[in-house]
Amino acid sequence: MAERSASYADAVAAVARAEGNLDVVSDELFRVARALEGSDELRMTLSDRQVPAARRQQIVEDLLGGQALETTTAVVSMIVAAGRSSDLIGIAREAVEINARDRGRSVAEVRTAVALTDDQAGRLSAALSAATGHQVDIKVVVDPSIMGGVVATIGDEVIDGSVRHRLSQLRDTF
Repeated sequence: MAERSASYADAVAAVARAEGNLDVVSDELFRVARALEGSDELRMTLSDRQVPAARRQQIVEDLLGGQALETTTAVVSMIVAAGRSSDLIGIAREAVEINARDRGRSVAEVRTAVALTDDQAGRLSAALSAATGHQVDIKVVVDPSIMGGVVATIGDEVIDGSVRHRLSQLRDTF
């Protein structure tokens, strides 16, 4: 499955790179993947082979039309029509990684309880870059379950500064 996601992501990146908009397409794919993660109904509908491919594509068009580049909409529509919507999250993750590598950077998926301001995101990116020794782009996922703080994942490394984690550590101490 990971190999298939990587192949699709390579193709997506090649198309977006040729059109000169890999940054935007990879960011939009990341947001589409988060929407799929956050909606069981959407994820099930787009992966339901009982729903005709044309209907699944229309759902994508309705959701993304005017909200995303035509390239992103076409790519997501093609993936859904091919019956690969279950791979879309992995494809998006790979596309984001390819975009970062093209620019000599790493990607950190950052989970926060609330959305970050541009200033907060910039400071967090700088702090993670300093901690890892290389430039880091951050992709923020709002996850209220962490209560507060930040959980950053860079490759296989997890930096957990969440309130939930700190409370768990306190509980284990006593």
